[in-house]
Parts: sequence; C-alpha cells; structure tokens
Amino acid sequence: MTTSTTAIEVSGLTKSYGPTAVLRGVDLTVPTGTVYALLGPNGAGKTTVVNILSTLITADAGTARVGGYDVRTDSDAVRRSIGVTGQFSAVDELLTGRENLRLMADLAHLPRIEARARVEDLLGRFDLADAADRRASTYSGGMKRRLDLAMTLVARPRLIFLDEPTTGLDPRSRRDLWQIVRELLAEGVTVLLTTQYLEEADQLAHTVGLLDAGRLVAEGTPADLKAQAGGDTLDDVFLALTGHSATPGTDTGTDADREVAR
Repeated sequence: MTTSTTAIEVSGLTKSYGPTAVLRGVDLTVPTGTVYALLGPNGAGKTTVVNILSTLITADAGTARVGGYDVRTDSDAVRRSIGVTGQFSAVDELLTGRENLRLMADLAHLPRIEARARVEDLLGRFDLADAADRRASTYSGGMKRRLDLAMTLVARPRLIFLDEPTTGLDPRSRRDLWQIVRELLAEGVTVLLTTQYLEEADQLAHTVGLLDAGRLVAEGTPADLKAQAGGDTLDDVFLALTGHSATPGTDTGTDADREVAR
C-alpha cells in the first residue's frame, strides 16, 4: 500500500444490473487507521461497494482508489494491499483450522519458517489453538468466523474489508469479533465494515455512512449523526433520514445486491 493519509477514496460510484440501479453516485473517503462503517438494510448496496473496491466487479461509472491504487487500472496492486472477509465464509470445512491457515500462507508465498510462526500466532490470537487440528466442519459459527478473519490476516494486510462479519452470530461471538477489530485498529489497520447492526456501527466506527437504496444519505461520526437527527441512537438517525429502519429483516426491495454476493 502506498503511504497516504487516505486509505479509500470513492467518487460518483454507480452500478446497475439491467434496469435495477444498485449504486447511485456514492462518494466516500476513509482515512488511514480508522474504522468506517457502511450501515444499511439488506439490498442497500453495501456488498456491491465492497465488491467494487476489492476488484471483484467493476463500476459502471465513478472512480475509486484503494491504498492509493486505482481499482480499475491497478487492480493487482489493490488485491495485494487488502484482505477481505465476505458474507460467505472462505473456510474449507474439509481442512483443519491449521491447514486452512497454512493454505493461505502458501497462497501468500510466505517463507516456510515465517508461515509456520504466523499460523501459530493467529491460532493463539483467535483462540483456536485447542481446535487447530480439528476439521473446520466441527467448528461453531463463531469459531468459523474467527478462522475466516484469521485467514484474511495471514499476509498482514493494512486495509481490510469486513462485509457483515457478525451476521448470524450469537451476542458473545459478535462481541469477540468487535474486540478483534479494536485490536487491529490499535495496530494501525484500516477497516471498512458493512453492517446492518446499529450497535455494531456505534461501537466500532469513527465514521458511519448511511446507505439507503444505493445512495449515501448521511455521513459522520456516530455522535454527529445522532445530534443531526435529534435522536439517541443510530436507528433514530436512519428513521429520521429514510423513514424506515436499518435493522435486520428490513429490505428496501432491491435484490440485485444480494445476487452479486452469491
């Protein structure tokens, strides 16, 4: 990643699938070493933003730079700079936890001694050491999510995308992952987080962007957004600005975003 005070710069990002507009001119900036939470209901366009920024798909219009690199013209450099934990687990359930991490170390071309040390460090850090030699198919949902994130971190990326990382987890597992995000932040890692959980954005983010039907309807610190809408919670803010909630189970009626993620 090139040295910069800005990790992500997005301007005028648009994306449509046939007649369905998923993104409608999104602008956002993520300073280096911060957590940016993109908050919105199902179908708002959150996963599409992540897929464009991680070079999985291309935008119809607009520009985006990640780690100082243009996602369109420097896609290889972008991919080398980032780690991605998507909605759907990358864990191979036929492999053990240790084998999954070793596979990622091999893909990152880490030297053997460094790879071995990195794998053991991550197993300990993510509280997976005791289960390291069990097949991942025997892991709980929270353990699989921790392993998935550990796999993302094998190559020590300085910028990571977490696309709804705690969806479906129990409250304790969710809070465990929040603590991991805080530790990454303390190490100077930049995090772009998408979430439907208002509390998650409130707990973790320096900046929250409210995404609704493909538009960024508001952006600011959690405290600033609450003051702007005259509410005590981010749910109050979302309701004030959009007329509906951002909580799970609410849908804007746009299915294209979820189809991209499948």
